[in-house]
Amino acid sequence: MSYEDTVVPKVKKNADGSRRRVKASDFDEISKEILITACSVYRCLIVTQAPFPDSVAAETKLAKEAWCEACQLKGVDVKLTPSAVNMLLKRASHVRGELKTKMRPLTASFHGFRSSNSMEVIRSNRDLAERLKIGSIFVFKDPSSKSGIYKTELLQQGINSMWFLNRSDEGVIYHKYFDPIPIKTIALVLTAIECCVDEW
Repeated sequence: MSYEDTVVPKVKKNADGSRRRVKASDFDEISKEILITACSVYRCLIVTQAPFPDSVAAETKLAKEAWCEACQLKGVDVKLTPSAVNMLLKRASHVRGELKTKMRPLTASFHGFRSSNSMEVIRSNRDLAERLKIGSIFVFKDPSSKSGIYKTELLQQGINSMWFLNRSDEGVIYHKYFDPIPIKTIALVLTAIECCVDEW
């Protein structure tokens, strides 16, 4: 099945005549379905291949790859428009932000950080954060003996929470990108953990 004549969404204007951002609902049904699938594939490509792409060209290459994959999965051939590329590129920061949001409570619970306005608790949290950062001991399974580097249970908890919590999660649906878990993905999760520790 081929769908060559893609309807390019017209950017709807506000009542005052100004332009507004393009949304998925501005696309025709087939293009919207491809876009939704491409967004998920793009998120997987970002976290497994280039969590912090070094150029717009690198991001765009991944966006094109995601679009082709989505077309293949849906059995249609829809042309990629610049507005669709822009929507895909915004997903890179979204997925990193989502990971950090999910890691925040996991990191606090795992390491024993406590929320409080008490100066004593705040000082205790700061001291704990500083200890965890010395020699990056937060990456070890056993921080006190510095054994089991990159085997902290928090790493697995984060991966599970972000990509494998239920059968509709991206790691389950697009498992080929996560089998095995790429080193870049592990590094991204460890970076998120470090950011969460830094916040204390």
